[in-house]
Amino acid sequence: MSTDILRLADQWVVQKSPTTGTVIATSARTTADLLADRDAIAAAVAAAEAPLPAGDLASPVTAPCRVVAQMTNFVSHIKDSGFNPETVPLTFFRKTSHSLSAADADIVKPAHVRFLDYEVEIGLVMGRDLPVGTHLTETDVADHVAALVITNDVSARDLQLPKTQFFESKSYPGFTPTGPRLVVLEPGEWARFADLRLRLWVNGELRQDAVVGDDMLYRPLQALRGLTRFQPLAPGDLLLTGTPGGTALTAPPKPVEIIGALLPPATKWRAFFKAQAKNPLYLADGDVVELHVGTDDGALDLGRQRTVVRYAADEPR
Repeated sequence: MSTDILRLADQWVVQKSPTTGTVIATSARTTADLLADRDAIAAAVAAAEAPLPAGDLASPVTAPCRVVAQMTNFVSHIKDSGFNPETVPLTFFRKTSHSLSAADADIVKPAHVRFLDYEVEIGLVMGRDLPVGTHLTETDVADHVAALVITNDVSARDLQLPKTQFFESKSYPGFTPTGPRLVVLEPGEWARFADLRLRLWVNGELRQDAVVGDDMLYRPLQALRGLTRFQPLAPGDLLLTGTPGGTALTAPPKPVEIIGALLPPATKWRAFFKAQAKNPLYLADGDVVELHVGTDDGALDLGRQRTVVRYAADEPR
């Protein structure tokens, strides 16, 4: 059975029920150090449970670390984006670890951002070094991926699209809510990865809902093989594995897209975002965003994330 670990202020806690757990007796201050202290985790698992200690929830993935993300990696999202799944390559982008935040922290939209979007994703937390050139097999993946987490790849679409600038548009503080818990896998549990269902609600309305095995294009083995051709990974690093369809942003109808391709770029983007201003799905001030990832039978449960969208203090509501 997987081990659920919370980070509360400066403590790591094995969560044993919604209200109980055991503090891990470790000096670890980073996710990498914690994952290396397996004896302390095992001792906490075996110890008697007690009420969860007081303390603010923190991201169970600590900064600094590498945060790498797969782009357009679910068939439903690829189609929403106007692409052909049969021709989409394996691609990655980076986010700053400064964007990591707690699973209950507000998502603050900077005043200059107009179109704020959401993306529920499964995060893979590395437990071993993966140098460039590492040859991985399906068994090796389970050995190198120590834990899973829920992530929300928050995106400023009006910065991302005209600039084709993923790094800036996805890296503002609080743009990667992570957790609530680090789910450390036991031998054999990796086989259930394909059964995980990703869901996201905004104000109680289900927006995204997909099962990995039905929708994910490039699975973790393919992703890590591609990534380690050029990018080393270390314990505590985070790989986001893509989002299903249902985001606020979708591609325009084909006739509109064809006409837009004939326009100068500045004119095209003005027209595009004028149309997007009528789209009610982008996140508004006060919106409640909830995420859940788990198998339908409950055998593997990454928990539930709940955040509230806030507009920057200097921005009109």
